[in-house]
Amino acid sequence: MAPAIAACYQERGRGPTDMADTARSEVTGTQRAMGHVQRKPHGQELAGLSLAALGVVYGDIGTSPLYAMSECLSPTKPHAIAPGATGAYAAAQVLGVLSLFFWALVLVVVVKYLVFVLRADNKGEGGILALAALVQQQDKTPRRVRLSGPILLALFGAGLLYGDGVITPAVSVLGAIEGISEQNPALSELVVPISAAILIGLFWVQRFGTHRIGSVFGWVMLLWFFAIGVTGGRYILHRPEVLTAVSPHHAIQFLAGNGWHGFLLLGSVVLCITGAEALYADMGHFGRTPIRVAWSVVVFPGLLLNYFGQGALFLEDGAKVSNGFYDLVSDTPFLIPMVVLATMAAIIASQALISGAFSLTHQAVQLGYLPRDSVIHTSHKHEGQIYIPEVNWLLMVACVALVFAFRSSSNLAAAYGIAVTGTMAITSFLYFLVMRRNWSYPLYIALGLFIPFVAIDLAFFSANVEKIAAGGWFPLAVGVGAFLVMTTWWRGRHELSKQMESGTIPDELFLADIAETPLPRVSGTAVFMTSGTDGMPNVLLHHVKHNKVLHRQVVLLSISTENVPFVVGNSSLSVRELGHGFFRVVARVGFMQQPNVPRILSRCERHGLIVNPSDTTFYLGRQTLLTSGHARIARWRKILFSFLARNSRAPTEFFHLPPNRVVELGLQIEL
Repeated sequence: MAPAIAACYQERGRGPTDMADTARSEVTGTQRAMGHVQRKPHGQELAGLSLAALGVVYGDIGTSPLYAMSECLSPTKPHAIAPGATGAYAAAQVLGVLSLFFWALVLVVVVKYLVFVLRADNKGEGGILALAALVQQQDKTPRRVRLSGPILLALFGAGLLYGDGVITPAVSVLGAIEGISEQNPALSELVVPISAAILIGLFWVQRFGTHRIGSVFGWVMLLWFFAIGVTGGRYILHRPEVLTAVSPHHAIQFLAGNGWHGFLLLGSVVLCITGAEALYADMGHFGRTPIRVAWSVVVFPGLLLNYFGQGALFLEDGAKVSNGFYDLVSDTPFLIPMVVLATMAAIIASQALISGAFSLTHQAVQLGYLPRDSVIHTSHKHEGQIYIPEVNWLLMVACVALVFAFRSSSNLAAAYGIAVTGTMAITSFLYFLVMRRNWSYPLYIALGLFIPFVAIDLAFFSANVEKIAAGGWFPLAVGVGAFLVMTTWWRGRHELSKQMESGTIPDELFLADIAETPLPRVSGTAVFMTSGTDGMPNVLLHHVKHNKVLHRQVVLLSISTENVPFVVGNSSLSVRELGHGFFRVVARVGFMQQPNVPRILSRCERHGLIVNPSDTTFYLGRQTLLTSGHARIARWRKILFSFLARNSRAPTEFFHLPPNRVVELGLQIEL
């Protein structure tokens, strides 16, 4: 062994790093050129994308009529407006609630998201983590010891989205199946087991992917919005005065006249805008224009007709209304078909949130906030369609448990608003930062948008705080749990990286040593993965220490994730020859890209580095982490990080390495 290498080991006592924890991603299929989703489609293409957006983007908000209005107008709900002594509702009360619904949809969905927030795309991608990454692009600090405030907020918002992803399938399916009790009250006891069975089946088929049934999602949701619009419009013809609720004075008078009780009702009104965050999160799939067209032409008219129709029903029948949605068709032969259609729409809404949880997890892994997981691509045409078994089964257990614990959509609705409004408020703040940092908006313009947005978000959030004891604690608990896991993983990797970097030695020193004291060289190529772009990695030093031999060609591979969804072109790969058969390869990828090391190496040929796959050995490090060290991190975080590291996905599979060409070198490391 060369003298400097031996001295380095004697002084530091370090071993190889598992670069699988710090490496990120490379595209497994055809790389997507950026900006393609932001071009404006026309004609048949626009119609097709808009139809597809109906099935993916609007499933959640589209099923809100199943329970939202009944939560506001019902004699049995804790904060709902009850009918008078005669069993009839006062027109001012019903019109006030309808006006709140109308202006919530206009101000939050239309103005905030469709007009403004959709403009904050990160190279075509949306969502809270993509927005946070966009903010981080202006942070020029090369290495942070602590996570910044915007990132911490984004991680907590991501945690709330996980809570939303658990509640949405449960409340949507329960709300749909409850229609059978309208047909026959004796069937009420079957609502919970049927809902649980549907959810189990829904999660079980995730392994097969959504591409086989995704083509019909849009058509089903188109039929759904048409059906709910027609059923609502029928009652509007009976009581056309409900249309006057579009005037904001009804909402203002309602809030002023009902005081604290009216304010608390906002916690139920917010149910009509659940799913608005999906407009932004799914922007990368369809682009801004199709999402806006689908809303304007189909979704908004269908929702308004149904909500106003339910309002007319409450005005006409008063206390006789037991379910505002299904009572629109309870006197017709269409009740059972509506239950079936509602169940299909609820499944589609659930699918959108489940797929969103997969994408959110994938982004968090690539950005370094969660450990490696098993990402399975379910479509060879669309790389965005993925399946993550660990997330799928955790969601299934949580959803089924919620169904049996809460037993009705009304009980679950109390838990819904916290997750939605909390995420919306965080999005408003991050959007404000983008306006100031990325777009250099004057402060008065940025505040002019931010203050109204966050005031509405916090009003809805505050109205839901009272529901924490009734179920609102659940999404908060999920958000806090996910937040602790993500921050612990990031901090643990940071401390581990510091430990491993202290064992590296400069390139020049190592190369000078092997020139002075040559080591035996064998044929073939050795690939060592490293977190840094300078210095010899510990896994290489460990290999030299024990095997006292080098391959004729040695590749030091670093993979760096940028704060953009995709990195393509010449900037995505650099190759530098160090001499003595050593090459340093740096691959830069985006947080939406998948890891594929062999594909990276194949692209090195154009840079003068030829790697023969049949004659290449990949060296990885495998650490056993001990929590007895002196790293400046709480002991409970050390224990949690060690547990996560032990149960993370194997690096061989994660990086698509050929298993029969991988050598792992292990050691113990104290944190």
